[in-house]
Amino acid sequence: MTDPIAARQELTDHPHYRYRGCAPDPDNPRMAAGDPDVSVDAWAPYTGDGAEPQRDRIAREKAAVRVCGYCPVQALCRTYASTEVVEAGSGGAPDVVRLAEPEGVWGGQIALERHRALIARRAGTAVVSEQALAEAQSPQKLAVLRALAVELYETRVAHRAGMDVRRTNWHRSALCSLLGLNKETASRDDLLVAAVRHGLLPGTHRIVWDGLWPIAAAPNTDGSRQRRIAPGFPLDLLTPRPRQRRTPTPSVQVPAGRGPATRPGDRRLPHFTPAPAAPALPLPATVLEPAA
Repeated sequence: MTDPIAARQELTDHPHYRYRGCAPDPDNPRMAAGDPDVSVDAWAPYTGDGAEPQRDRIAREKAAVRVCGYCPVQALCRTYASTEVVEAGSGGAPDVVRLAEPEGVWGGQIALERHRALIARRAGTAVVSEQALAEAQSPQKLAVLRALAVELYETRVAHRAGMDVRRTNWHRSALCSLLGLNKETASRDDLLVAAVRHGLLPGTHRIVWDGLWPIAAAPNTDGSRQRRIAPGFPLDLLTPRPRQRRTPTPSVQVPAGRGPATRPGDRRLPHFTPAPAAPALPLPATVLEPAA
């Protein structure tokens, strides 16, 4: 289990911590440095009188999460906020497990998402043996994890890992089994979070998270691969292919005489239709002579 104090110290000691998106703007301390239109209070819990309107809360959290997407310490911030703190129960009561930051937006996650992840971890925490961790630390599997942390598509993951797609998918499937995840239901985020929790990925490693529509962590038994995504994924959000650069059309030169246009360097003779030649023999006249 990660120590919350050590995780907090690692976050604040990072050289890019001063450039975090939620830091106060030097010119306007009430606004965020990542976006001058977002208040620094967007990351903190609501402290006004009464209940915050749902529409205002959703807009505030959405703006904060958007700024977190460009933060250089997003992974460290999320790791610290999701760290579990165990408080001893009093009077024979069982120990209480809570989050290091139970409120506010941290690392691009709202409080509800962090609590749901905590409940899922406490409900189905798998015990990973030392032999499984040793096997998961092979050079090939670590290369796949590092590539999976920054790429979303299986072909790019395979290219960055230095192996073909089939072997990359096999290693991803094996990592899910070694870390106690169900490869039928585990998402890419679940695999990366488990890798960070077990020390396979450093906390300082830059991780590109899935977002609202998680990508499958590994191929499942029905043949689908990493492109399998959660239901409801809008097709218009798929990453478009890079636009090909158009080649400029060469200039066309028109000769002075009759004939079609030719391109520079074209050695073919221009095509033209010759005038009809006079017949060799006189043709019979078809006009009748006037009657006498």
